[in-house]
Amino acid sequence: MTCRVSNRTDTLGTGTGNYGHGSIVRSCSSNINNNNNNVKTSNVAVDAEEVKRAGNEMYRKGNFVEALKLYDKAISMSPENAAYRSNRAATLTALGRLTEAVSDCEEAVRLDPGYNRAHQRLASLYFRLGQVENARHHLCFPGHHPDPNELLKLQSFEKHLNRCAESRKIGDWKTVLRETDAAIAIGVDSSPQLVACKAEAHLKLHQNEDADSCLSNMPKFEHYSPPSQVKFLVWLLKLMFNISELRFENAVSSAEKAGLLDYSNVEIASVLTNVKMVVRARTRGNNLFSSRRYSEACSAYGEGLKYDSYNSILYCNRAICWSKMGLWENSIEDCNVALRIQPNYTKALLRRAVSNEKLGRWSEAVRDYEALRRELPGDNEVAESLHNAQVALKKSRGEFVNNMKMSGEVEEISSLEKFKAAISSPGVSLVHFKEASSEKCEEISPFVNLLCVRYPYVHFFKVDVEESLAIAKSEGVRTVPTFKIYKNGEKLKEMINPSHQFLEDSANLAPSPVYKLPLVTLACSPFGWFSTAVVTGESEHID
Repeated sequence: MTCRVSNRTDTLGTGTGNYGHGSIVRSCSSNINNNNNNVKTSNVAVDAEEVKRAGNEMYRKGNFVEALKLYDKAISMSPENAAYRSNRAATLTALGRLTEAVSDCEEAVRLDPGYNRAHQRLASLYFRLGQVENARHHLCFPGHHPDPNELLKLQSFEKHLNRCAESRKIGDWKTVLRETDAAIAIGVDSSPQLVACKAEAHLKLHQNEDADSCLSNMPKFEHYSPPSQVKFLVWLLKLMFNISELRFENAVSSAEKAGLLDYSNVEIASVLTNVKMVVRARTRGNNLFSSRRYSEACSAYGEGLKYDSYNSILYCNRAICWSKMGLWENSIEDCNVALRIQPNYTKALLRRAVSNEKLGRWSEAVRDYEALRRELPGDNEVAESLHNAQVALKKSRGEFVNNMKMSGEVEEISSLEKFKAAISSPGVSLVHFKEASSEKCEEISPFVNLLCVRYPYVHFFKVDVEESLAIAKSEGVRTVPTFKIYKNGEKLKEMINPSHQFLEDSANLAPSPVYKLPLVTLACSPFGWFSTAVVTGESEHID
């Protein structure tokens, strides 16, 4: 467009009017400036539309990254265009960037309150994010008739959410998982509340890997939710998981950070206090255990249980202390509690099996070793312990094992050849050198028979030195009762007239297998959250 210039000279006034103050005829240069502005605006609008159409084409082809770049360009050229914002929101949704898509849709609705497409997209996004009221608001905005199917989906989600909340109150975690999965199946796939419920249910059901997956895949929601609320939720979940993974120090850190976000939250304050007290009690108990102050360690673990009565780690650690003091019944009782909290707690099963062995309860010991065998099918030492317990059970019943009657009697050896073969057999052997005429030998013999039943993985033999002079001379035995412990033919220890306790300690410590169990993570539920036991070494180690 060009300015048409008349050949005639413009007349400003006749002299009879108010010269300089009347109607002024715009000069040609003024008309040119205004027209150029209109042309530029028109050209920008045309260019933005072309860019948008190119973006639409990329979107239809599934090239969302390129589509996003084009929509970004169109918006920069025409920032007040609601359709461009809505289109970019669709692309961001396809890329999984839901919170940014929400922001674009909200801006589109602000620019054009009656924009139906933007309202629909917002309703869909809020539904996926689990925000019921926001979804309903945009689904039923004034002047619009909502889709009945979308309303039904929204109502269905509310039912699942309510059932989930009710199930959480009564601790029905399997139903919580079922309801969260059902909500996800109908399209609520990015709700932080739902992710939290699912992670909590997995932790309560001791499914730590699944819980870790939930926490690892939790989206970021800061763009549309109050940051403190979202961060509070995240730190709360981290607190739960750290406790479940035995990372108590990390749990304290998580609780403190959650507390910083919500000073008034009574639950966080209580959890933080409990975690700190449990950590303190566990640390003190472990230090006392290392110093062999088992009675004090029991008290320390008991103090921790006042703050967390569902902590299987404290129960199992205390059970080991009881066993160290020879209080097998107490040890079994604490193991029972730990196993009620976590039925497959490997370390508690092992501790209870050993305690049952000490009490000669072979049937119970076999049961526990069978459970351990199921949990650790590839562990040879568990298999050996199970076999030994089964042999001892048959032995205690007077049944035949390997064509030899096992009645709790120590096998007697009279020839040097058989003696050498016996002590060279695989494993540990204890030999009782005795005389029939010795009162001390007669006094200790019944106790040796008891040890034979109590420690089935030890081979027990007896030699009458009066009748087997060759053996006595070969082994240099001059005093009775003498006890010698061998392993694979090599002498480990010699004892002359030992006390009952010293003899049992020697029979127990020398041959006891070292249970090098693989790393096993097992969950329980302290103070409404969770903790686990990690078996990493010998059976006497505490957590």
